[in-house]
Amino acid sequence: RWPPARSTRQDRIVDGIRGVRRIVLLFIISFLGGVLTIVSPCVLPVLPFVFARADRPFVASTLPILGGMALTFAGVATLASVGGSWVAQFNQVGRIVALIVLVLFAITLISRTASAFLMRPVVAMGNRLVAGRETARTGITGSVLLGIATGLLWAPCAGPILGLVLTGAAISGANLRTSLLLLSYAAGAACSLGLAIAVGGRVFAAMKRSLGVGEWVRRALGVAVFCGVVAIAFGWDRGALTRVSSPQTSRLEQVLIGKLAPQMMPGASSPSGTEFMPSLDGASQWLNSPPLSAANLRGNVVVVDFWTYSCINCLRTLPYVKRWYDRYHDHGLVVIGVHTPEFPFERDPGNVKRAIADYAISYPVAMDNGYRIWRAFHNQYWPAHSFIDAGGRIRGHHFGEGDYAQSEQLIRQLLLEAGHTDLPELGVRPPMAAGVLAPAARISGITPETYLGAARAARYLAHASDSPASLAMNQWTLRGEWNRTPEKIGLAGSPGSIVFRFRARDVHLVMGASVDGASVPFTVLLDGKPPGESHGSDVDATGHGMLQEHRLYQIIRLSGGSDDHTVEIRFPGGVDAYAFTFG
Repeated sequence: RWPPARSTRQDRIVDGIRGVRRIVLLFIISFLGGVLTIVSPCVLPVLPFVFARADRPFVASTLPILGGMALTFAGVATLASVGGSWVAQFNQVGRIVALIVLVLFAITLISRTASAFLMRPVVAMGNRLVAGRETARTGITGSVLLGIATGLLWAPCAGPILGLVLTGAAISGANLRTSLLLLSYAAGAACSLGLAIAVGGRVFAAMKRSLGVGEWVRRALGVAVFCGVVAIAFGWDRGALTRVSSPQTSRLEQVLIGKLAPQMMPGASSPSGTEFMPSLDGASQWLNSPPLSAANLRGNVVVVDFWTYSCINCLRTLPYVKRWYDRYHDHGLVVIGVHTPEFPFERDPGNVKRAIADYAISYPVAMDNGYRIWRAFHNQYWPAHSFIDAGGRIRGHHFGEGDYAQSEQLIRQLLLEAGHTDLPELGVRPPMAAGVLAPAARISGITPETYLGAARAARYLAHASDSPASLAMNQWTLRGEWNRTPEKIGLAGSPGSIVFRFRARDVHLVMGASVDGASVPFTVLLDGKPPGESHGSDVDATGHGMLQEHRLYQIIRLSGGSDDHTVEIRFPGGVDAYAFTFG
């Protein structure tokens, strides 16, 4: 029952090797995820900018463009993932500046006179810097500036790999590894674009030689650049293009993750038995229990449940985790809920205590506001379960929902190994659960989780008409004067609404009153009408609900069918909204 433990030095060496392997693997996946960007039509508005100089030398023109683009994207993405509202404002200012620069660039391609006039200050600067070498210097400088402008505009479809990198950035804060991972992703995309330019450059040169219409090609490229600027300015690059690109790129990236790192996929279970339970000393506060440690838990079978109270997937696992605790805690099982926050309001002990009371959680909960326990377990997901035997060894992991029977079987196996033979019968029926705790519906093509903040927003249609028909499946739009920060959207004093076209049984929205202690009424419409029997647990049949504390609100539970629907949530003001989840 008590296998010999490794020496402390041996533990450090083995864990260090594992850590290096994880980091290298993450960099490889990040780079290859960037390479896959080229197959996504969401990069089409960017291509005219880089192809505009495809006929020039690679080192003096194309390489500076790609380098400037990659460095700029990595820098802005790092700031956007870890900064506050000022970063979002900077990003918008940078976007506007980039659009202006590219409009001027398009004009220089269309008109030689305008080109000579606009480039005169640059040429003069080159003359002052390096006398007699202004032409080469200006060419490289112009290419770098073009790359920087392109990088500010480049917004790849946020598939699983980029989402993983940005989530890690938000979790761990500004650090060298975060910036290098984003740079690795950008470098992968730059490499794939560079290859396309190398092939496209030959085609471009052949067109000029065979047709003899170089000036017209130059002007056509200028028009293409201008059209690309217009598409980006009006949000078309995030509308029609992302509709056709996101599923394709996501599927490729999911396959890539599954091949290179299957242990990082949701639902993966990886029994090991060779790694000991990490320290729990990183908890900022313990609820329902005095502080626990890995040492004083020896002799008990332990289930560590990583969760956060606004995560719908975590909430749907709670009835099963609670049942494990109720059935086996008198037989040597200890359940520890590690509450690791995703949003700032989940760091508030008062909010977590309220959630613990609302969901009747009686086992110990460690508040992991600093992500120290999360990182010690090398975790990547909410929810995630780690199963530890009486000797302190991690015997298995499970990520995401599902496989509850297999998890309970593993718990029973570990208890039997620890000498507990008087176990209750295996639970067969799923626990009774209602509201947000009820299991997800089995619906094909269900709408994915959608963040509303500027850092991770997807499928947002900036210029939707008043007709719901203007929204494609899984698209959403805003009405009213909303403020957007990297992690949320906010509505201050004027009325506004959120409109979403979805396919699911349940619709949840993580939101709260923007002023602590305030109560904000809201109204939900389903396909333009009160929801009736399809209202969620936080809304009545007329569609009325009351917004108070920051948490996950269930606004729709369809009474039958799973067809496409449009939901609209109307607010008088004073609300913060973070993310939609579906079930």
